[in-house]
Amino acid sequence: MKKYFNKVLIANRGEIAVRIQRACKELGIQTVAVHSTADSDAMHVKLADESVCVGPPQAVNSYLNIPAIISACEITGAEAVHPGYGFLSENAHFAEILEAHNITFIGPTSEHINIMGDKITAKETVSNLGIPVVPGSNGKIEDLNHAKKIAKDIGFPVLIKASSGGGGKGMKIAKSQNELEEAFNMAKIEAKASFGDDTVYIEKYLETPRHIEIQILGDKNGNAIHLGERDCSLQRRNQKVLEEATSPVIDALKREEIGEIASSAISKLGYHGAGTIEFLYEDNKFYFIEMNTRLQVEHPITEIITDCDLVKEQISIAAGYNLSKKQADVVIKGHAIECRINAENPKTFIPSPGKITAYHPAGGPGVRVDSGAYSGYTIPPYYDSMIGKLIVFGNNRRDCIDKLNRTLDEFVIEGVETTLPLFKDLLKNEDIISGNYNIHWLENYLENHP
Repeated sequence: MKKYFNKVLIANRGEIAVRIQRACKELGIQTVAVHSTADSDAMHVKLADESVCVGPPQAVNSYLNIPAIISACEITGAEAVHPGYGFLSENAHFAEILEAHNITFIGPTSEHINIMGDKITAKETVSNLGIPVVPGSNGKIEDLNHAKKIAKDIGFPVLIKASSGGGGKGMKIAKSQNELEEAFNMAKIEAKASFGDDTVYIEKYLETPRHIEIQILGDKNGNAIHLGERDCSLQRRNQKVLEEATSPVIDALKREEIGEIASSAISKLGYHGAGTIEFLYEDNKFYFIEMNTRLQVEHPITEIITDCDLVKEQISIAAGYNLSKKQADVVIKGHAIECRINAENPKTFIPSPGKITAYHPAGGPGVRVDSGAYSGYTIPPYYDSMIGKLIVFGNNRRDCIDKLNRTLDEFVIEGVETTLPLFKDLLKNEDIISGNYNIHWLENYLENHP
C-alpha cells in the first residue's frame, strides 16, 4: 500500500472541502478542517477528524488568513494542505510559505502558479510551448495609441482584458474604433479596482465560440496526460452554469489532437499536479484563454467519464508518486453533465442565503451529488452561493439528458430559493437538447425569458 500523508489540512469550505475529505478518508489519511465562526456547523467541519477555527465570517479574516492556516497546520501536525479551488488555491505566496514551513502544498509549484496567474505571461509561455493562442497584443498595452494600433492590425471587434483578471472582471468589448477609448479606460479602471493592477492586453473578440477546456495531470517525474475535454459554454457573466463532457462538437480525432498539444506542453513546462487549459473554440480552431493551476469546480464530469479520481491523483502526485494512468490507459466512456445548484433566485440570480428546511438530493444509477448541505443547515451570506453540484452519467448524451430531467424533478431543496427551476427550463430548449449553443447563448436566453 502506498504511503501518502498521515494528516492533510483542507484550506477550504463547502462541497469541495467535503469532496477532498472523502478522498483522504479512502486513502487512510486523517483530515483537518478549518472554518470561520460562521461555518461552525458546516458539514466539512462535522466530517473532519479535527477542526480549527481560523477567524470571523469574512473570508479575508478566515479562509484567506494565511498565518491562521499555517498555525492550524502546526497545532494539528498536518503535513500537507489541499487548497481546493478559490480562496488560496492559486496563491503563489501561500505555496511558498507552506514550503518554508516544510508543509506540502497539494498543487503545482509557486513558479507555475505565478506564470499562469498573469495572463500575459501565461499566453507568451504557452505560445512558446506550441499551444494556439488568440491573435492579439504580444504583451501589455502601453497606452491608447498602442491599443488603436493593435486593434487595427487584428480587426474589430476586440476584447480588452485585465492581465490579473478572473471571473469576467476587467474585460471590455470594443466593436469599433469609436468604442475603443471608453472600453480601454473602463477595463483599466475595473482591473485596478478588482486586482490592484491596471495592466491590460488586447485579443481578437471571437463572435460565437464555445468554451472548451482540457483536463491535464502531470507528476514530479515528467509524466503528463490529458483526460479529454469539458464543454463549459453555458455561462452567465463569464460564470459557468452547466458543464458537460464530452463536448457535443468535438470528435475523437480533434480531442486527441488538442489533448496531445496540452499534455506535451505541460510536460515540457515541468508542471506537476492537476490543471486545466481553457480554450475558445470556433470554426474548428482552438485558442488559448488561460490555465487554471488547481482543481476545477466541474472536475466530477471528467472523473465519471474517465474513471479517474482527480483528488486522489493530486494527493498521490504531491507525495511524489507517478501518475496512476498512462495516456494509453485513459478510456473515455459515455457522457456526463453537471448542474451548479446555487442558493439564488432562478430569474434574477440574487443570492438567497438562509436555513434549508428540507433537503432531499436526487439518486439512482449514474447520479452523483457533491454538496455540503443538509436539512437544517443555514447557508451563510458571506461566501459563494453554491449549495452543491448535481452530476449525472449516461451511456450517451441523450441518455444523460433524460436522466438529468428525472433527477431535477426528484431533487428537493426547501427554505431558500435555488437555480433548480432554471435547469428544468433549459432542458426543454431544443438548442440545449441538440447541443447547439455557444458562450453567449445563455445570456441571450435569459434576456428573452425574464
